Amino acid sequence: MAKGQVKKAQIQKVQKLQAQAENAIFALDIGTRSIIGMVGIVEEDKVRIIAIDKEEHTERAMIDGQIENIEKVTTLARKVKKRLEEKVNFQLERVCVAAAGRALRTKRAEFEINLPGKQVIDDEIISRLEAGAISKVEEAFDAENSAREDMRRFYLVGYTVCQYYLDEYRISSLKDHRGQDVKVDLIATFLPSEVVESLYTTMNKIGLEVVSVTLEPIAAINAAIPENLRLLNLVMVDIGAGTSDIAACTGGSVTGYTMATVAGDEVTEAVMREYLVDFGTAEAMKAQIEQEEVITFTDILGFERKASREEVLQCIQSTSEVLCKEIAAKVLEVNGGAPSALFLAGGGSKLTGLREGITAALQMDANRVAVAGNNFRISAFSDEYDLNNPEYATPLGITISSGLNLINDSFRVTLNGRPAKLFRSGSFTALNLLMMNGYSFQDILGRPGTSLPVTVNGKRKVFYGTAAQPASLFINKKEGKLSTVINAGDCIDFVPSIPGIPASPCLGDIEGASECLEITLNGVFMPLETPLKIGDVIRIRMPKSEEDEKDEEDILEEPSLGDGDKNEDGAGEGDGAEHVTDGKLSGNDADEKKEEAVSGKEDKKNFDASEIADVREKEEVIDTAKADLKTEDAKPVKNEAIDAVTQQVSLKRNTISPASGASNAAAGSRPRNGNMDEGQLELDFSKGGTNISNNISGISPPQAPSTTGIASAGISPQPSRMGAGGSILFQLNGSPLRLPRKENGGSYYLMDLLQYSGINLNNPKGSIELVVNGEPGMFQQKLREGDSITIEEKML
Repeated sequence: MAKGQVKKAQIQKVQKLQAQAENAIFALDIGTRSIIGMVGIVEEDKVRIIAIDKEEHTERAMIDGQIENIEKVTTLARKVKKRLEEKVNFQLERVCVAAAGRALRTKRAEFEINLPGKQVIDDEIISRLEAGAISKVEEAFDAENSAREDMRRFYLVGYTVCQYYLDEYRISSLKDHRGQDVKVDLIATFLPSEVVESLYTTMNKIGLEVVSVTLEPIAAINAAIPENLRLLNLVMVDIGAGTSDIAACTGGSVTGYTMATVAGDEVTEAVMREYLVDFGTAEAMKAQIEQEEVITFTDILGFERKASREEVLQCIQSTSEVLCKEIAAKVLEVNGGAPSALFLAGGGSKLTGLREGITAALQMDANRVAVAGNNFRISAFSDEYDLNNPEYATPLGITISSGLNLINDSFRVTLNGRPAKLFRSGSFTALNLLMMNGYSFQDILGRPGTSLPVTVNGKRKVFYGTAAQPASLFINKKEGKLSTVINAGDCIDFVPSIPGIPASPCLGDIEGASECLEITLNGVFMPLETPLKIGDVIRIRMPKSEEDEKDEEDILEEPSLGDGDKNEDGAGEGDGAEHVTDGKLSGNDADEKKEEAVSGKEDKKNFDASEIADVREKEEVIDTAKADLKTEDAKPVKNEAIDAVTQQVSLKRNTISPASGASNAAAGSRPRNGNMDEGQLELDFSKGGTNISNNISGISPPQAPSTTGIASAGISPQPSRMGAGGSILFQLNGSPLRLPRKENGGSYYLMDLLQYSGINLNNPKGSIELVVNGEPGMFQQKLREGDSITIEEKML
């Protein structure tokens, strides 16, 4: 009974776990030494903190603010998330984070717009102004990287407006003012792509959607130095385990931020070297300096040892001095001199003697340097937690920045009604945006249903899956292209492609299966409902009609052919060859019927020998016809009959069997004006064929999609005999491409032809360029018969 009651209580607890409310902010500070999670509720102009949780890394999964081991950081972040969900009793789905790292770089720029006349400054004008400044920053940043020969990819992860100008006057906000000349001065921050992507990967692994990203120094200054204090020249230093983030402000705005790559870990490592202890023990010893006169510890050899507070302080003194001097140098660099006051935040600020050392290095009054925390209550409060802790500067700053809309979002773009993840590295297109937000090439280009090839009476037949349903892309309610450059405030609506349905035929789907005398699957008699698998071999024997038997008798009674119509082995023309009479050809229909009548007698038929004989006999026919033409006038004579036989022989010689592979195709000239050159095949998929033009080399022909799902013949040596009503012809990359008309009469889209382009869509090497009839194309663009399409991969 007790077990049942416990189980019931647990079920009720799960049922009460509701979705995260819109005004609930979940912040995660992924630090070098620990992960701190914080949940707050926005109430008027403040954030009420309702839950805090912290977990320290047991191993060094992060170094200098960058994730080194994604799996270990994920495990720790999942623990923090789970404990917070238990405290707040609702599921955490959205998270706010801050990026940092040893490779953080900043750039500053100004941009000005001269309006046609005095007008009200709205959000659109402000967005254009800031976007212009960002583009200017990126140009300067790219030029600087080129000069350094730095080939790493950087993302623009955030920017801060330092100052607005309206008609040459400084102003804190432009919105709703009237003026003609507007100007902005801003600072943009860049981080290597791997820093940002590892952060997103970690959040995705624990089922969290990242809804806002800021920089750690910006987050910390939003908590430590509220906006109403920024008229003074103040500097905030957030000393963590791996990095020390620095931000400066004056005149009401942030004027710069940077970071030092020395922090608390350097002090910990000094203790490790001096006392031969592991990293965790050294951290514990460092934390006990203030509380204990004598510190007891166990070294890596297993010996228990003791050290006095003075001995440990003496051990870390030289390292602390280096740390203080490095931080002081960065403060002077970003601020241009010693500030009016300095705030120390982060867990490292608690280290004994650090405040005094920085004060001395900056030559400031000791009363002008303080540990941050007193100003946290201006923007946040809590009934359960003491927020006056410098260690909370970054997580509290992330919560405040997101909850009170302090993160600059003038360059925000919406994707399917939600803010898109938007890390820039120069101008970016709709394709870049989709790829950044989790879509793959398969979502964009589509994938037809898997085909299923089998062999029927020695010939290859293919059952095709259905075609993919094309994706749709709209930018600001208008049909867009993947190459369209995305601007601030754009609204993108994207519906991914729906993959086609794989072919799933059964034995009864083989043509004639219901009327045949016998049918076997891999040599065994099986029910017609038996599903087929790739590579199955089917033998089928059809009954002979009275007409077929009569035609066969007529064929056998015909007089034998002359010596000139025999091959080297003496075999006569018996497979439907055509004869030349006075420069004209007369087809022997009876020969074709005979070939159909005897197709079921596979044990008496040598297909390879017959095919060779067929080609040789047709060559003799051509030679005879050409000899007749020499007796006529010297002027060119166009004989369509001879051309037809020539093309048929060329097709026989150049058709590639399924076993031979496309690599055996020889290079030839491309067709002009839709006509086939001699020795070149038309790429025909209208009946499942795999005829390959001579100018295609090394690319296996893709299998064409079909909405019918029925089998079609494998290799067709005469594509010109295809019925015009059952197929449609395009020109793809200079070569003809014939496809079956869709059963429902639907149109082909440009994306349908991507699979025939030879581009490896699973591993693209560059951008894909689409051209239709000489004009840029869209992947969801409808095609018309005869369109000339170019699909090329431009290497990056």
